[in-house]
Amino acid sequence: MLRRSIIKLGTGITVILMWSGALASDQPAQNKSTGVQITQLTNRLRIEINGRLFTEYYFSEEAPRPYYYPVLGPDQLPMTRNWPMKSPPEEERIAKPYDHPHHRSLWFGHILVNGQDFWDEDKKKKLGQIVHKGFDKIESGADSGVIKSHDWWVAPNGDTVCTDNRTFRVYNTGNAKERLFDFEITLHAGKTDLTFGDNKDGTMAIRVAETMRLKGPKEKPGQGHIVTSTGMRDDEAWGKRADWCDYYGPVEGKTVGVAIFDHPQNPRHPTWWHVRDYGLFAANPFGRHDFEKLEDKSAGNLTVPAGKSITFRYRFYIHEGNEKEAKVAEKYQEYATKSSD
Repeated sequence: MLRRSIIKLGTGITVILMWSGALASDQPAQNKSTGVQITQLTNRLRIEINGRLFTEYYFSEEAPRPYYYPVLGPDQLPMTRNWPMKSPPEEERIAKPYDHPHHRSLWFGHILVNGQDFWDEDKKKKLGQIVHKGFDKIESGADSGVIKSHDWWVAPNGDTVCTDNRTFRVYNTGNAKERLFDFEITLHAGKTDLTFGDNKDGTMAIRVAETMRLKGPKEKPGQGHIVTSTGMRDDEAWGKRADWCDYYGPVEGKTVGVAIFDHPQNPRHPTWWHVRDYGLFAANPFGRHDFEKLEDKSAGNLTVPAGKSITFRYRFYIHEGNEKEAKVAEKYQEYATKSSD
């Protein structure tokens, strides 16, 4: 049976999506055991690579913002912390009581957007919410899969602070020892200027698995490590600027890591890295006064004029081994060279 969905994108533009049965790609159906397969469920999209789960994209209003969980790497090893989505015994032994309930696996947010908090998750605070409004494209494929969606950033009083369009593209590299995906987000100012405030708490973020931490609870040494493209390592990497940053450590006895690449054309490239010894790993182009210890608390503010937009692009490279064994620097150069073509 032919069905349709009407999506209003604003500015008088309406898109009509037509499909037969469940929401699907405009490409021929793929064999579920090969390529990238994206399946829509009630409150999330399930993303599989060659028949094996990679991640799920949660978009319902049960959380303050959309997020990806779990994120599985080589040998299906979990690359992100399970809490607050789950609380397995093996994590409780490492880190209970848990910290930072807003660190939901992999997400995008910022603590100061026109003065509103789109980062925290605290019932005692008045917080903004990033509300999923619809999908513009869900496409499976042999070589890659694509999700395009749009969201409203809603203040506690119900006002829409800004809107976004985001694209998630995951690749079937043919190598089971790695995972590769791109995240792109365009943020649109409405009738007033849109200001991202200077603060360390943001923005493109992942919370790595507990066993990958540089330091454990009560400051006990962990087995993880952090390294940037400029050679900064571990604690000294926090707040520094670099093309890329890699966080690696043991998961179930195997050394694995995740690198984030800052797109060469991103505003304020190379970005600052809000990367913590307890497992938070984020690219943040807005926290200059915190990172550089400046007196001017607005030094890192970035304002998008009314009616205009700004785009950020990142690549995630999940790998086996440390940054040298995984050739992170070479992978970044491939990304940067391709981006400048």
